[in-house]
Amino acid sequence: MSSNPLNLAFRFFLELAGLAAIGYWGWNTHEDIAQPLWTIGLILVAAVVWGTFRVPDDPGKAPVVVPGWLRLLIEIVYFGGAVVLLNAAGQPNTALILGIAVLVHYALSYDRIRWLLTER
Repeated sequence: MSSNPLNLAFRFFLELAGLAAIGYWGWNTHEDIAQPLWTIGLILVAAVVWGTFRVPDDPGKAPVVVPGWLRLLIEIVYFGGAVVLLNAAGQPNTALILGIAVLVHYALSYDRIRWLLTER
């Protein structure tokens, strides 16, 4: 189920929503020069971490190969962090919607989670 094109599109949307949530927090919780620095800086850090650490047979290149459990942990921190930051920026309802959407995605991707947990 995790490789279904609709689920992959949903995952891509969630990845972009995570970046948007991170940027929203940076923009709305800081002022002056810190505002664009936190907004752009945190988005860049999140995107670099997301794209750098991969398991060997996951889609895309694997610049830094990590075990499946570590990749899953990175994803949990990324999406969980986006939800927490969105809530901290004063958007609890939107954070709840994003959190539920992420949980739905991972429920649909049970086969990928099982694979990540067994991938060495």
